[in-house]
Amino acid sequence: MKKFLLGTVGLVALSLSAPASAADMAARPYTKAPPMVAAMYDWSGFYVGVNGGWGSSRKSWDFVTPAGVFVAGEGSHDATGGTVGGQIGYRWQASQWVFGLEAQGNWADFHGRNTSQFNPIFGNDTRVDAFGLFTGQVGVAFNNALLYVKGGAAVTSDRYRSYAVANNAIVTNNVDDTRWGGVVGVGLEYGFAPNWSFAVEYDHMFMQDKTYTFTNNGVAAAAGTLFGTDRIRQDVDLVTARINYRWGGPVVAKY
Repeated sequence: MKKFLLGTVGLVALSLSAPASAADMAARPYTKAPPMVAAMYDWSGFYVGVNGGWGSSRKSWDFVTPAGVFVAGEGSHDATGGTVGGQIGYRWQASQWVFGLEAQGNWADFHGRNTSQFNPIFGNDTRVDAFGLFTGQVGVAFNNALLYVKGGAAVTSDRYRSYAVANNAIVTNNVDDTRWGGVVGVGLEYGFAPNWSFAVEYDHMFMQDKTYTFTNNGVAAAAGTLFGTDRIRQDVDLVTARINYRWGGPVVAKY
């Protein structure tokens, strides 16, 4: 009985001392979580790239006097075909805004023709074989996606001539000319790798009206000398896919 009482007292004393011992233990130190870091795409830097796609040039011919007085409309046609070329530029980014300058040069094969409404024996034939764009850009970046608009100067290399509808024989001299005008466009670009991006772009070129004098090359001598002066109106629509490589910091850390 005495041993049983002593054991009971010992257990009670041990249970009373355990909470005190736990309370005397030092609290575990609190460790602050490290700050979160997010990577943000940076569009700043020089870039170079290639592009390819499709274009259509609307050509409207009017028969006029040598003084430029309208005589009769000859109709219109679309000179269409493929294009491939390259571009080089520089961009700088401020917050979400992206600004840039770009020069683009393309080979083209936009060709078309129509029968003259003024003299249906003959037709008008046109071709655009090259063009260039010199533009400024303003865009809004959504991390590695960039929506931008562009505008500036455009230049085209054109060829104009007439043909006989009956046999498609060219009956005038070739008139080769360089036209200057303006361009506006819009594009969506996506950075799929640290320094690489892919874009789809649409551009509309407003080219100045120009007047040309055509001469008979001798093929249509039997039909008489009909050729004279035409005023030709022109604009161009382009849809291209582009791949760019950019030099510069691809991403920056944002805390």
